[in-house]
Amino acid sequence: MTTFLGTPGFGNLRGEEGFPAAARRALRNAQMRRNVGHATRAIRTKRLAAVAECPDWEQLRSAGSALKQDVLARLPELLEELEANVVARGGHVHWARDAAEANHIITGLVRARGADEVVKVKSMATQEIGLNEHLAAEGITAIETDLAELIVQLGHDKPSHILVPAIHRNRGEIREIFARAMPDAADLTDEPHVLAMAARAHLRRKFLSAKVAVSGANFGVAETGTLAVVESEGNGRMCLTLPDTLITVMGIEKVVPRFTDLEVFMQLLPRSSTAERMNPYTSMWTGVHPGDGPQDFHLVLLDNGRTRVLGDPVGRAALHCIRCSACLNVCPVYERTGGHAYGSVYPGPIGAILSPQLTGTDGPGDPNASLPFASSLCGACFDACPVRIDIPGILVHLRAAQIDADDKVFGAERLAMRAAAWAMRAPSRFARAERVLRLGRLIAGSDHRITALPWPGSRWTASRDIPEPPPETFRQWWARTHDRRPPT
Repeated sequence: MTTFLGTPGFGNLRGEEGFPAAARRALRNAQMRRNVGHATRAIRTKRLAAVAECPDWEQLRSAGSALKQDVLARLPELLEELEANVVARGGHVHWARDAAEANHIITGLVRARGADEVVKVKSMATQEIGLNEHLAAEGITAIETDLAELIVQLGHDKPSHILVPAIHRNRGEIREIFARAMPDAADLTDEPHVLAMAARAHLRRKFLSAKVAVSGANFGVAETGTLAVVESEGNGRMCLTLPDTLITVMGIEKVVPRFTDLEVFMQLLPRSSTAERMNPYTSMWTGVHPGDGPQDFHLVLLDNGRTRVLGDPVGRAALHCIRCSACLNVCPVYERTGGHAYGSVYPGPIGAILSPQLTGTDGPGDPNASLPFASSLCGACFDACPVRIDIPGILVHLRAAQIDADDKVFGAERLAMRAAAWAMRAPSRFARAERVLRLGRLIAGSDHRITALPWPGSRWTASRDIPEPPPETFRQWWARTHDRRPPT
């Protein structure tokens, strides 16, 4: 095994502009905000009910976190064990240091089978490396079989959610996409079952003729060489069983030590993602079995920046992620901006800590440099995370690293903090500062809010208001109500 420690990742991990600019544009899309808000509220409610059924939920979360910590501590040996067991059971293992190598490997395998078309199981890893775009450039058509991914593909769109890629679309928009892209679909209605049947008919022909399938993997078991995929529609099961050749792309952090470890994750993942007790389709396969399923199995183990993340003792916890998307569904920022504003295939809180670590950030102008600041630090993401990733703590860690690395960009903010610290060191200075702040009442509007300030305060009021200062300070109120002189 050859390792490539610290190689930055690339692919669909970085947008063309920073989060603030992208978020401002997203906020102007009222329909998208309604679609995302409606969907995330529904998922949140269902998830809470599913989690409430488990009296040992917190113990399960702790167990999942401990297992993930153990995996990262022993990652090289577990990956070698996984490789040995996959090969021993008739499979082939390929190592890809980055997106380019992974795409090259997969393209070569598809061409060797004489195929010009592949069917795909929903996979974040293949989205990350831009596999569909690469195959298209090589004259190979990739057909998404997950319903939401199919909607995104037929609409020439980009996914905006880890679990529900088309969450930003409503059923009327989906009907229009199908009517344009599918033959004999002009008379479709926007009833969900009608749309589902249209997608089924569209995909069935592809399943029966495909020679090659490409999938991701939720877990890879080092002990047995078993791969696992969980899904809700059954399209993945068709891809995993019908074609002669199966190519699975798995991030190296998805390995687990023992088959029994799946017990923990198979309870955490469905309740946190789809709010189900168990996923309707859980597919597991171990190597190749004559006469049963694909007879040619290839596992591509993907680094693409993961060993770089592993080198940060704090940030490495982002690799614990099991791609459930629970953090997205509770995040007030994601609910308002949607996923496209993050620029990466990993949006929301987990994307804000994972994407900049996978790619690295090339100075403050890098679009990913703004992602750690795309949070209110409310902590809802930590409470929802089934493997207890301290997302707020990692966000603060990444923010501090950026500020320490570039004094120039954060100079104004640093100066303001130093001025505040100077005022707060002495009670007399703090009292004078309070009296000065009361002047803000003179510029407040009738709604008791300050909406415009001169520079540098304009950088704040350009996007948010400031409450009008109260008529008296706490010290003055205390002196008045307790008959004491305010301290000086």
